[in-house]
Amino acid sequence: MKTKYIAIGVGVLIALGAGIGGGWWLGMSQGMQMAAGPESTPASQGGPQKAGDVDPANGKKVLYWHDPMVPNNKFDRPGKSPFMDMMLVPKYGESGEADDGKVAISPRVQQNLGVRTAEVTQGSFVVPVEANGTVAYNERDVSVVSTRVAGTLEKLNVRAPLDSVRKGQVVAELYVPEWLAAQEEYLAVRRLQGGAMAELTDSARQRMVVTGVPDEIIRAVERTGQVQRRLALVAPTGGIVAELTAREGMSVQGGATLMRINGLSSVWVNADVPESQAANVRRGTSVEARTPALPGVVFTGKVGALLPDVNMTTRTIKARVELANPRGELLPGMFASLTFAPTARLAVLQVPTEAVIQTGIRSVVMVAESGGKFVPVDVEIGTEANGKTEIRKGLKLGQKVVTSGQFLLDSESSLTATTTRMGDVPGPTANTGKPMMTSMTGAVTHRGAGKIESIDKTEVTLSHGPIPSLKWGEMTMGFKLPASGLPGNIAVGDRVIFDFVQSGEGEYQIGTITPMAPALKVPEMPASTNKNKGNPK
Repeated sequence: MKTKYIAIGVGVLIALGAGIGGGWWLGMSQGMQMAAGPESTPASQGGPQKAGDVDPANGKKVLYWHDPMVPNNKFDRPGKSPFMDMMLVPKYGESGEADDGKVAISPRVQQNLGVRTAEVTQGSFVVPVEANGTVAYNERDVSVVSTRVAGTLEKLNVRAPLDSVRKGQVVAELYVPEWLAAQEEYLAVRRLQGGAMAELTDSARQRMVVTGVPDEIIRAVERTGQVQRRLALVAPTGGIVAELTAREGMSVQGGATLMRINGLSSVWVNADVPESQAANVRRGTSVEARTPALPGVVFTGKVGALLPDVNMTTRTIKARVELANPRGELLPGMFASLTFAPTARLAVLQVPTEAVIQTGIRSVVMVAESGGKFVPVDVEIGTEANGKTEIRKGLKLGQKVVTSGQFLLDSESSLTATTTRMGDVPGPTANTGKPMMTSMTGAVTHRGAGKIESIDKTEVTLSHGPIPSLKWGEMTMGFKLPASGLPGNIAVGDRVIFDFVQSGEGEYQIGTITPMAPALKVPEMPASTNKNKGNPK
């Protein structure tokens, strides 16, 4: 009987051991299955089995499967995610092509987001140009008062700069000694009587002309019979004495400039036109000017010239505008606001300015397509006016562009396109030896699964399984830490899925590392505490 009981006990222990071993084997096999990747998990019957298959549920072709929480990784077969406790999600395409950068949103979500659209229109594009400038003298309306002979300035009627003068006004009187002798000789010869004196009189008169005596002084000498001691200098035009270089009593040389007179019947306004709008301003364009000094008064004129000079600081071009100033109200130095007559451009595509997203490098609009899809389109823009922007390239007449909510759509589109570009090459699987993807730097990325043995400042030691893409077997080795460091949820003893690249000769650096979904665990059998060595009853 004792022998029989002992045999029964040994059989129970063997059965318990087999159960424990089977549970351990089941847990390890499931863990290795998850480490190998989702391709080792059988796909649901009746659905797509690999990338390129058509899903009978919706008739769309499956491009790949991915984990929404780790979108940078793509898989060519369905299954359970190696990163999260969830099934992979298929990514569909139309006509076998990927919708890179496209965003699909249901009408209800569009309403919640406040997405609004507007059509691309065509028509005349009126571009008004406004600029500011400063009033200046019209340099074409300038006259100079000077003397042709040397003399003494005995009388000066203009005492200070900026005095006003009239045309024909006597502004100075000059004493010329060398003219006196010629005048006296002429008068002496004329007093003599006789036929021969007529020729001498003509010769004396000609001498006055040769010495530079003006005709009006000669006529005055002939009319009055007296010597004219002073030469009267008159203003050739009316205006403002802009420059005065003479003073009463001073001696002047022949050809010396005594004063400069600027007319005010017309003035210039030197306007600073933005470089981007200079193409809309031409010579002869009509202009209206206003100044704070004369509220309600509008001055009209035309563009006289576009000066070949660009201000490097303000990026503006100088436009010279000539304005009529019949009452002399505009004075040099006044500030003026100018409005240039708009130029109309026909047959120009245009969209609301708010639809254009300026990135600093390019201009983008979100185009609405059928089925609630939106796609970003690069455009070449022209001028802007009245809330409209000219489209030179990138759009067609009748297309719809997003005018509200476009920044959110553009961000989502950029994320989708980036994910697609980063995962263009499929990753490794348990049954293929191909690399997972090619990184943006050109390095080949590999994938493995293993257990963390130790962590130090620069590397982590992993006991990993086979790496098919490198034809490695199981081994324990060190890897350089990711550039951003290990995630906070990684610790020694954890089983992980990791991607790595060769960073140097004999060195490998981890790119991404995530905890592996926990495998099934079989509870350990407690040790037997039966101390009854007697016979069972």
